[in-house]
Amino acid sequence: MGFVQVAITLIIIMLLVKPAGIYLVKVFAHEKTGLDRVFGPAERVIYRAIGVRENEAMGWKAYLGAMLLTNFIMFILMFLVLRLQKFLPLNPDGIGNMPPAQAFNTAASFITNTNWQSYSGENALSYLSQMLAVTFPMFASAATGFAVAVAFIRGLIGRQDNLGNFYADLVRSITRIFLPLSFLVALFLVFQGVPQTFQGAVDATTLEGAKQTITRGLVASLESIKHLGTNGGGWFGTNAAHPFENPTPLTNLVHIVCMMLLPTALVYAFGLMIKNKKQGWALFSAMGILFLAMLATVFVAEYRGVPALDSMGVHGNMEGKEVRFGLSESALFTAVTTAATTGSVNNMHESLTPMGGFTALAEMMLNNVFGGKGVGLLNGLLYLILSIFICGLMVGRTPEFLGKKIEGKEIKLASIALLVHPVIILVPTALALLRPEAIASISNPGPHGLSEVLYAFTSGAANNGSAFAGLNANTNFYNIGIGLVMLAGRYISIIAMLAIAGSLAAKRIVPVTTGTLRTNTPLFTGILLMIILVIGALTFFPSLALGPIAEQLAMPR
Repeated sequence: MGFVQVAITLIIIMLLVKPAGIYLVKVFAHEKTGLDRVFGPAERVIYRAIGVRENEAMGWKAYLGAMLLTNFIMFILMFLVLRLQKFLPLNPDGIGNMPPAQAFNTAASFITNTNWQSYSGENALSYLSQMLAVTFPMFASAATGFAVAVAFIRGLIGRQDNLGNFYADLVRSITRIFLPLSFLVALFLVFQGVPQTFQGAVDATTLEGAKQTITRGLVASLESIKHLGTNGGGWFGTNAAHPFENPTPLTNLVHIVCMMLLPTALVYAFGLMIKNKKQGWALFSAMGILFLAMLATVFVAEYRGVPALDSMGVHGNMEGKEVRFGLSESALFTAVTTAATTGSVNNMHESLTPMGGFTALAEMMLNNVFGGKGVGLLNGLLYLILSIFICGLMVGRTPEFLGKKIEGKEIKLASIALLVHPVIILVPTALALLRPEAIASISNPGPHGLSEVLYAFTSGAANNGSAFAGLNANTNFYNIGIGLVMLAGRYISIIAMLAIAGSLAAKRIVPVTTGTLRTNTPLFTGILLMIILVIGALTFFPSLALGPIAEQLAMPR
């Protein structure tokens, strides 16, 4: 039955890929749709309010500048809201101001689409903070990722340095994609029992006669964009394992489908936008194979369990999992949330088997198994460009992609974008393991403790936001360190990718010849997969060998 549940979920996702991808193309190509009358007037009001001309073209530098400026302003406003929430309205539970280092970490987390939380939401944030510093940037950060990905695609197929208009892409992403979808999903979640209220916590009397405080809030609205925007985080500290966030197996299914809907559709949309469906499906296939391999690993690992439980007659690893979801839906959620860089969890990753934890780490380290809004596609295209370059060197030809020559400038920028990811994971992890105050936050010594630290920085660098949960990350060292990692992981690669897009957009298209490397074939898909895996293994295998792999080998048989 567990296998059937997983299969049905994946089939639903695949059925939605094509219609969602077609709709995305229409949105960003400014094509007419039946919804223009609904969204058009509101968009025009927004453009007039912010003084933007919708059709004004931007080169890559102007596009990048607009993106960085808007994100910086939102970051500052979020930080101020968190630092002043005690004095602001909509604080029925009287929650105090967030400490400076934690406020920096939280603002960095939500503006970068990471949504890492070193706090428990119901105890640390007012309702206003949940709306302005958490839910609003969930829309803005997801829309930013979408906008950058679409701008890069325009650069691939463009004839001049014109990547579109960032403000128009941002607004259309929010009004035509995230807001309507989030509204529908939120209504369904309320129907399933997820709270949506401005009222504060209530005290209830338990069956034993004790008093229990039950926290409520605007949970459904946060949950909808949290998963549709591959944001992560949660209203409650236990995230999507909490019965108020994820009460039923049906809401669990909706959460999973929401996480995968837009990242998968964007890859299909890429094929449509470049007018080469085979190229889109080739990239989709590479990502899909990686995802299925990771899903199979965590699925088998959790069903096999651990020897200590087997010796007690307990088969399968149910530790840290909700009975209402079971092993299969917990394993699937784990694979999906780290593949789509969402960071939402319906089970505690700290309690996964060593190979289950390995799967979550590996997907974030590769950071291109569909990935979050736009970022997964961008990282996949980075590896594709690198693969084309390597293949070009092997046959003695100047590498080309979509008729554009890939030269030294593009490869240098792609290398920077690829190499910054392992640097901001491995260097801070090593530094943390040298500092006594950072080591003191580890709850489990040995290989598992190393995995806790490694997971934290990997989650931040991949803009995922999920946690092993055993590490006390609410210290100045981790709040500042992970905050800086999140910012670097988000913006360095975006800067490099937009620079590549601007460079490629200005190049003339070279005619296809018999010697042109075809990049939309099964053979090239296999090459792309091998290069992704080889680079990933060379970069991260030593750290994984000291963490989850060593823990797996150390388990008694």
